[in-house]
Amino acid sequence: MKKHLLLLALLTMVCLSASAQKKFSVYAVGFYNQENLFDTCHDVGKNDYDFLPNGSYHWDGFKYSHKLHNMAKVLADMGTDVLPNVGCAFIGMSEVENDKVLTDLCNQESLKARGFKFCHIEGPDRRGIDCALIYNPSLFTVKDVHLYPYVQELAKDSAFKTRGFLTVSGTLAGEDVKVIVCHLPSRFSGSFYRESGGRQVKALKDSLLRQNPECKIFVMGDMNDDPTDKSMHEALSAKEEVDMVGPGDMYNPWYNVLTKEGTGTLSYQGSWNLFDQIVMTPNLLNKKGERNYSTLKFWKNQIFRRDYLFQTEGNYKGTPKRTTGGGVWLDGYSDHLPVVVYLVKEQKQ
Repeated sequence: MKKHLLLLALLTMVCLSASAQKKFSVYAVGFYNQENLFDTCHDVGKNDYDFLPNGSYHWDGFKYSHKLHNMAKVLADMGTDVLPNVGCAFIGMSEVENDKVLTDLCNQESLKARGFKFCHIEGPDRRGIDCALIYNPSLFTVKDVHLYPYVQELAKDSAFKTRGFLTVSGTLAGEDVKVIVCHLPSRFSGSFYRESGGRQVKALKDSLLRQNPECKIFVMGDMNDDPTDKSMHEALSAKEEVDMVGPGDMYNPWYNVLTKEGTGTLSYQGSWNLFDQIVMTPNLLNKKGERNYSTLKFWKNQIFRRDYLFQTEGNYKGTPKRTTGGGVWLDGYSDHLPVVVYLVKEQKQ
């Protein structure tokens, strides 16, 4: 027998008990690294030359249109395992170039059919890749968008520039929700920079909670670190068990996915990493023995998988099918897999 018996009608989950019938609404939120979602034009001041028609990737209109179609397909499919034809209320993204690619993405038929819109603020990254958030306005209402810069704790490199923290405030299921979308510095930068990023995100999260202790906060992104690394487990204080989460901590449901299930969102030299994470504040949790769904609560999480997202042959069989590999255009998707979190809220009778 399945662990959870669900009858889904759009966003409704009906749970039957011996004494009464209760109805619950289910919502999905996600994150997906777009792996170089560039247009074919040069942005002044950005090192995007590889993604021009005469660049190393020979990035032309044909490849760009295929990339848009492929990414929109995945984004539209995310969350549909539980919510067919509905999908995610909002999805954080990394590695998008500008407003143009987001406009083109949301105009793809699979996203346009649901009315998806986007939030984006141009950042300082030298390559020109930013974080963004797309959302279904029938499910999530945006109130405010702000980009908080990444600030060096030590002046090690005055020329160092990287992505900031895109923070979107809005309403989901009638509740105040804030989303911090991150793309922490690369592995080439050294762990110090990612640990610094974790501390900065924690400070931002704490500040937002001081302004409104009732708001539900999600931190999501490509952390370039696993849940077990210091940037996540110590600097951000994202804990692996619900009962370990204190008032100043966050919950990281991906820790045990990596350490106990041995799987992740990207593969490197035959091993899985889980860099793509969504972590949440304690007010989204039911502690052990609690069954309070009067407000939004975490239900479950998944690494989103479809057969089309994987290589089916060759040396990289079984790994994410990316757009380009070994200098060859593969007409794929991303070197990362998407992640989804499901939330539940009891409907008022």
